[in-house]
Amino acid sequence: MKSEPDAFSIDDLQKVKIEPWDGIRNYQARNFMRDQMRIGDKVFFYHSSCAEPGIVGLMRVHSKPYPDPTAFDSGAKYFDAKSDPENPRWMMVDVKFSRKLKKPILLAELKGYSELQDMKLLQRGNRLSIMPVEEKHWLFIEGLF
Repeated sequence: MKSEPDAFSIDDLQKVKIEPWDGIRNYQARNFMRDQMRIGDKVFFYHSSCAEPGIVGLMRVHSKPYPDPTAFDSGAKYFDAKSDPENPRWMMVDVKFSRKLKKPILLAELKGYSELQDMKLLQRGNRLSIMPVEEKHWLFIEGLF
């Protein structure tokens, strides 16, 4: 799961411990979250849109997917006038802080490993805010910290 560090960082999550992961407005990312995430799943926290993007920590899924209330709030940044509370278009989950890495694993470093060449994150044009990580990739990256 990606976040811009100036919007919400691993340090912010460490302070609050549990946070709703709102504002997902891409159908494919929403579907990954809604259909594949389960309570207890381990998640990489990835800082994006910054000088050095990369994996900065770990968190866990802390709730089942539920409707994102920001979609219904006309004053919210992520308001969607077409989203209906009776048939919500956008979902979210709560995430729980696990740990901050001593040293981030940068995108440039990840690209250098042949073991990760087929990882979704590293595929050209694939920059979703939420995407699954295959177990073989997870285990390899976990071995880097």
